[in-house]
Amino acid sequence: MVGLAGPEDFPDLMEDIQSTLQSIARLQRDRTELIGKGSARRGRVTALVNANNILVDVKFTKDIDDLTHAELSRAIVEATQAAVEDVTQKTKELMQPLQEQRARLPKIQDLVPGMPDLRASMPMAPPPSLSKPAADSVATGEDSPMVYDNVEVVEEHKSREAGVTDSGW
Repeated sequence: MVGLAGPEDFPDLMEDIQSTLQSIARLQRDRTELIGKGSARRGRVTALVNANNILVDVKFTKDIDDLTHAELSRAIVEATQAAVEDVTQKTKELMQPLQEQRARLPKIQDLVPGMPDLRASMPMAPPPSLSKPAADSVATGEDSPMVYDNVEVVEEHKSREAGVTDSGW
Protein backbone atom coordinates (compact mmCIF):
# COMPACT_ATOMS: atom_id res chain seq x y z
CA MET A 1 0.00 0.00 0.00
CA VAL A 2 1.41 3.37 -1.00
CA GLY A 3 2.05 6.01 1.65
CA LEU A 4 2.37 3.68 4.64
CA ALA A 5 5.61 3.86 6.54
CA GLY A 6 6.99 1.28 8.92
CA PRO A 7 9.41 1.40 11.86
CA GLU A 8 12.33 0.80 9.47
CA ASP A 9 11.56 4.16 7.87
CA PHE A 10 12.14 6.01 11.16
CA PRO A 11 15.09 4.35 12.93
CA ASP A 12 15.93 7.41 15.03
CA LEU A 13 12.29 7.81 16.08
CA MET A 14 12.12 4.17 17.18
CA GLU A 15 15.29 4.62 19.26
CA ASP A 16 13.81 7.75 20.84
CA ILE A 17 10.58 5.90 21.66
CA GLN A 18 12.48 2.97 23.20
CA SER A 19 14.57 5.39 25.25
CA THR A 20 11.42 7.18 26.41
CA LEU A 21 9.79 3.91 27.46
CA GLN A 22 12.89 2.95 29.44
CA SER A 23 12.87 6.37 31.11
CA ILE A 24 9.19 5.96 32.00
CA ALA A 25 9.85 2.57 33.63
CA ARG A 26 12.78 4.01 35.65
CA LEU A 27 10.78 7.06 36.71
CA GLN A 28 7.82 4.91 37.78
CA ARG A 29 10.14 2.91 40.06
CA ASP A 30 11.77 6.07 41.42
CA ARG A 31 8.38 7.70 42.00
CA THR A 32 7.24 4.88 44.29
CA GLU A 33 10.03 5.85 46.69
CA LEU A 34 8.98 9.49 47.02
CA ILE A 35 7.80 10.69 50.41
CA GLY A 36 6.30 14.12 51.04
CA LYS A 37 6.77 15.77 54.41
CA GLY A 38 4.76 18.60 55.91
CA SER A 39 4.59 20.22 59.33
CA ALA A 40 2.19 22.47 61.18
CA ARG A 41 2.04 24.35 64.50
CA ARG A 42 5.73 25.22 64.40
CA GLY A 43 6.73 21.60 63.73
CA ARG A 44 4.66 20.08 66.52
CA VAL A 45 2.71 17.98 64.00
CA THR A 46 4.47 16.31 61.06
CA ALA A 47 2.77 14.28 58.34
CA LEU A 48 4.30 11.98 55.74
CA VAL A 49 2.54 10.98 52.53
CA ASN A 50 3.58 8.57 49.80
CA ALA A 51 3.71 9.30 46.07
CA ASN A 52 -0.03 8.60 45.79
CA ASN A 53 -0.77 11.25 48.46
CA ILE A 54 -1.76 8.61 51.00
CA LEU A 55 -0.98 9.52 54.59
CA VAL A 56 1.58 6.99 55.86
CA ASP A 57 2.67 8.55 59.16
CA VAL A 58 1.85 11.34 61.61
CA LYS A 59 4.26 12.41 64.32
CA PHE A 60 3.76 14.72 67.30
CA THR A 61 6.32 16.46 69.48
CA LYS A 62 6.21 16.05 73.25
CA ASP A 63 4.58 19.45 73.82
CA ILE A 64 1.44 18.56 71.83
CA ASP A 65 -0.71 18.25 74.97
CA ASP A 66 -1.59 21.93 75.13
CA LEU A 67 -3.45 21.82 71.78
CA THR A 68 -7.20 21.34 71.89
CA HIS A 69 -8.75 18.52 69.89
CA ALA A 70 -9.91 21.00 67.25
CA GLU A 71 -6.42 22.57 67.00
CA LEU A 72 -4.80 19.14 66.75
CA SER A 73 -7.26 18.05 64.08
CA ARG A 74 -6.62 21.21 62.06
CA ALA A 75 -2.84 20.80 62.48
CA ILE A 76 -3.01 17.25 61.10
CA VAL A 77 -4.95 18.49 58.07
CA GLU A 78 -2.50 21.37 57.50
CA ALA A 79 0.55 19.11 57.86
CA THR A 80 -0.94 16.55 55.49
CA GLN A 81 -1.77 19.21 52.90
CA ALA A 82 1.80 20.52 53.14
CA ALA A 83 3.13 16.97 52.70
CA VAL A 84 0.98 16.54 49.58
CA GLU A 85 2.37 19.81 48.16
CA ASP A 86 5.89 18.55 48.93
CA VAL A 87 5.46 15.20 47.17
CA THR A 88 3.73 16.93 44.23
CA GLN A 89 6.74 19.21 43.79
CA LYS A 90 9.14 16.26 44.07
CA THR A 91 7.11 14.39 41.43
CA LYS A 92 7.27 17.38 39.04
CA GLU A 93 11.04 17.58 39.51
CA LEU A 94 11.41 13.83 38.95
CA MET A 95 9.30 13.93 35.78
CA GLN A 96 10.97 17.02 34.27
CA PRO A 97 13.55 15.05 32.22
CA LEU A 98 10.74 12.93 30.77
CA GLN A 99 8.79 16.05 29.81
CA GLU A 100 11.87 17.38 28.03
CA GLN A 101 12.41 14.03 26.29
CA ARG A 102 8.75 13.91 25.18
CA ALA A 103 8.99 17.46 23.83
CA ARG A 104 11.75 16.31 21.45
CA LEU A 105 9.53 13.57 19.95
CA PRO A 106 7.46 14.48 16.90
CA LYS A 107 3.81 15.21 17.46
CA ILE A 108 1.18 13.10 15.69
CA GLN A 109 0.17 16.10 13.58
CA ASP A 110 3.80 16.20 12.34
CA LEU A 111 3.48 12.59 11.16
CA VAL A 112 -0.12 12.67 9.89
CA PRO A 113 -0.90 15.63 7.63
CA GLY A 114 -4.13 17.40 8.59
CA MET A 115 -4.35 15.82 12.05
CA PRO A 116 -5.44 18.49 14.56
CA ASP A 117 -3.57 19.04 17.84
CA LEU A 118 -5.96 17.33 20.23
CA ARG A 119 -3.99 18.34 23.33
CA ALA A 120 -5.05 21.94 22.78
CA SER A 121 -8.71 20.96 23.18
CA MET A 122 -8.16 18.74 26.24
CA PRO A 123 -10.34 20.00 29.10
CA MET A 124 -8.56 20.87 32.33
CA ALA A 125 -9.91 19.29 35.52
CA PRO A 126 -10.79 21.82 38.21
CA PRO A 127 -8.74 21.55 41.39
CA PRO A 128 -10.43 19.71 44.26
CA SER A 129 -11.50 21.62 47.34
CA LEU A 130 -9.15 21.75 50.32
CA SER A 131 -11.89 22.72 52.74
CA LYS A 132 -13.69 20.21 54.87
CA PRO A 133 -17.09 19.01 53.68
CA ALA A 134 -20.28 20.24 55.28
CA ALA A 135 -21.30 18.13 58.28
CA ASP A 136 -24.51 16.99 56.63
CA SER A 137 -22.71 15.73 53.51
CA VAL A 138 -20.68 13.09 55.35
CA ALA A 139 -22.51 10.01 56.60
CA THR A 140 -21.17 9.00 59.99
CA GLY A 141 -22.80 5.99 61.50
CA GLU A 142 -25.89 6.66 63.63
CA ASP A 143 -25.69 10.43 63.20
CA SER A 144 -26.84 10.10 59.60
CA PRO A 145 -29.31 7.26 59.17
CA MET A 146 -29.42 5.65 55.76
CA VAL A 147 -32.48 6.42 53.68
CA TYR A 148 -33.75 4.02 51.02
CA ASP A 149 -35.97 4.86 48.08
CA ASN A 150 -38.27 2.48 46.22
CA VAL A 151 -39.05 0.25 49.19
CA GLU A 152 -42.22 -1.35 50.42
CA VAL A 153 -43.20 -0.44 53.97
CA VAL A 154 -44.53 -3.42 55.91
CA GLU A 155 -46.40 -2.94 59.14
CA GLU A 156 -44.70 -4.62 62.04
CA HIS A 157 -46.97 -7.21 63.60
CA LYS A 158 -46.45 -7.60 67.32
CA SER A 159 -48.04 -10.71 68.61
CA ARG A 160 -47.87 -12.10 72.11
CA GLU A 161 -49.35 -15.39 71.03
CA ALA A 162 -47.23 -18.46 71.51
CA GLY A 163 -45.56 -19.60 68.33
CA VAL A 164 -42.65 -21.67 67.11
CA THR A 165 -40.21 -19.23 68.65
CA ASP A 166 -41.88 -19.40 72.06
CA SER A 167 -39.47 -20.91 74.58
CA GLY A 168 -42.25 -23.09 76.02
CA TRP A 169 -43.04 -24.68 72.71
